[in-house]
Amino acid sequence: MPEPDLLRILPEGPAETGRPPAGRVLAGDPVFTTWNHEARAGLWCGVWECTPGRWRVAYDEWEYCRILSGVSVVTRDGSPPVTLRAGDSLVIRPGFAGVWEVVETTRKDYVILEPAPPPG
Repeated sequence: MPEPDLLRILPEGPAETGRPPAGRVLAGDPVFTTWNHEARAGLWCGVWECTPGRWRVAYDEWEYCRILSGVSVVTRDGSPPVTLRAGDSLVIRPGFAGVWEVVETTRKDYVILEPAPPPG
C-alpha cells in the first residue's frame, strides 16, 4: 500500500507514556503521553501532552511545535523565560539546553527532525 501524501495529526490510537530521566527532573512528577503518527529515518510527528513539572532539556534535533492547550515556560540557559500558551508556536534548534516547565497540563503537536549524519 503506498504511503499517504497527507497525514492528519490527531491524538488518536495507541499512546506511549513516559517521564523525563529522574536526574533531569527539577520539580513535580511530569508524565508524558505521546501519540506518534509518523516515524521514519530521523523524522517524527505527533501529539504530546504532559502533566505539570519542571525538568532540564537538551536538544540534538530540530523541533517545531504548536501549543494546543495549557501553559508551559521554556527557558534557554542564560536567557529569559518564554511563556507558551494555546496558539503559540516555536522552533527549537539542535544545541538548545535549558528547562521546560509545564505550569498547566500542556498539549502540543510537533515535528522532530534529526540532523543528517555526516557523510562517510
